[in-house]
Amino acid sequence: MISSSSISIDAPADLVWEVFTDVEHWPDWTASVTTLRGLDGAQLAVGRRFEIKQPRMPKLVWTVTELEPGKSWTWVQRSPGGLTSARHDVAPAAGGTVVRQELTQGGVIGSLVGVLMRQMTQRYLTMEAHGLKAHSESLRKLRGSNA
Repeated sequence: MISSSSISIDAPADLVWEVFTDVEHWPDWTASVTTLRGLDGAQLAVGRRFEIKQPRMPKLVWTVTELEPGKSWTWVQRSPGGLTSARHDVAPAAGGTVVRQELTQGGVIGSLVGVLMRQMTQRYLTMEAHGLKAHSESLRKLRGSNA
């Protein structure tokens, strides 16, 4: 089961990357995340784990498996019968930045959960995209047009 979202943001890619990768502050700008804390440190790095609590979901631990600074990262969450992978891409575009998120739920149980939770998953991805856009654009305005 694959869910995704994409959004254009009127802010430079480096500013969007700064906001997006400051993951412990996601609850400040999206209602789709209640708490998010680094178990091995706050900065994204391959192998680091992050505990995430979302509304209507149990706390889950995600592990960073890929990181291309300034461009993308992937973290995964493993459970019996399931593997969920979430990729986050930040790319410069004419007049700003395009952000794409893709969540892949696999395994026997993971695929079933993906189908059952499809609407909520898509709603959360959309909330995150719109929250990231609003926060990044607000910071760009506060810092000046060249920020």
